[in-house]
Amino acid sequence: MNGPTEFNCLDYRRAKLADPTRLPAQARAHETGCPRCQAFARRMDAQEERIARALAVPVPDGLAERMLLGVHRRRPPWRLLALAASVVLSVSVGLQFWREGPRHDYARFAIEHVLHEPEAFTDHRLADPEQFRHVLAQFGAELKAPVGRIRYMKLCPVPEGTGWHIVIETEFGLATLLLIPGQHPRGAQLEAALRGYVAMVVPAGQGYFAVVTDSADSVAAVAGMLKERVRWKT
Repeated sequence: MNGPTEFNCLDYRRAKLADPTRLPAQARAHETGCPRCQAFARRMDAQEERIARALAVPVPDGLAERMLLGVHRRRPPWRLLALAASVVLSVSVGLQFWREGPRHDYARFAIEHVLHEPEAFTDHRLADPEQFRHVLAQFGAELKAPVGRIRYMKLCPVPEGTGWHIVIETEFGLATLLLIPGQHPRGAQLEAALRGYVAMVVPAGQGYFAVVTDSADSVAAVAGMLKERVRWKT
């Protein structure tokens, strides 16, 4: 962000979702003058209190994703129920956030999502080829040939609820793949360039996938490679 005037409702709610208790100064300033974000903050704070009361066990990093992938260790039933409840609450927050906000340009949203998660380029999370294959299957796709080395996979709030943020080392360079469930985008801008990144959106599977790289050539190459090496059921 270059200045407080650029901090909008989307930025505020992302900041609130990222850390409900410690907001940056720009977020606090925006909240002071925005009744809608004040109401959103009250609901978020109330949910945080309910979660804190209901869950007295720490959730290891990436466990929610592993539960959805069926890659969890055996645990007492009460603990699994508590963890499942936390996943459901996070999904409901994501749905409420996006349904309240304005409709977004699909390709621009993809770049903004990448800009708000820079740690995805340095962290290694759920970097397992079989888990990637399983995620694709859940999305309505089948991996026919390798697409590169999986470095990072994470569940994130997206316009239709939750989707997968995946970072892949491809033969065309590092690329971000977002799997976003919901309706196939029609009549919208499916390419965008912003702050050194380029995005391309392709209707496929249970919704659409977005590819984000650092150049128009590489984004087209990666998107083409994914179309060839993944069977996308529509």
